[in-house]
Amino acid sequence: MSHYSDEDPRVQSRRAAFTLRAGDRELTLETDRGVFARGELDAGTAVLLRKAPMPANGTVLDLGAGYGPIALAIAATAPECTVYAVDVNDRALTLVRDNAVANGLGNVHACRPDEVPGDVVFDAVYSNPPIRVGKEALHDILRRWLPRLRPTGAAYLVVQRHLGADSLHAWLEQEGYRVTRVASSKGYRVLCLAHGSTEPEER
Repeated sequence: MSHYSDEDPRVQSRRAAFTLRAGDRELTLETDRGVFARGELDAGTAVLLRKAPMPANGTVLDLGAGYGPIALAIAATAPECTVYAVDVNDRALTLVRDNAVANGLGNVHACRPDEVPGDVVFDAVYSNPPIRVGKEALHDILRRWLPRLRPTGAAYLVVQRHLGADSLHAWLEQEGYRVTRVASSKGYRVLCLAHGSTEPEER
């Protein structure tokens, strides 16, 4: 069966659109079969967009972007940001590019992991990570990208409590990150990873 973490989903394409409110804008986003959360904004991403502080500028990574709701919402509300939407799923990346063009967002770069220039570092990272790829694969993904966070930056991950949010929190601390749960909502945790000493308050 096709999975949203496949590079080339085998399931037949059937696009479906919905409207996402981002600040004072309404974005029309195309989704598709073979890409996570077809036809809707999934609950975890909704919690992340509502609870995590959004950047005003800088270089931002949306890790595991899917059709791009996080990347596009940030690009729309913070036009001074340069946003990299990274995914392994080619159909997802096509959707991100099409959605960026359709909504007039020229500050989004949809890339496969190896297409991100090696000298790019990120002021902020946002992710609804692909938990279902398995713990080992997920850890490999995070070990690849989190070191590219600037020392003054922060990463925000949303994880469902029943899918291992607390164990991921503990593992990230073992990896040397300062981790704070900044929000809990509808069974999801929003974790903030930082190199500094500031602890955001839970909201």
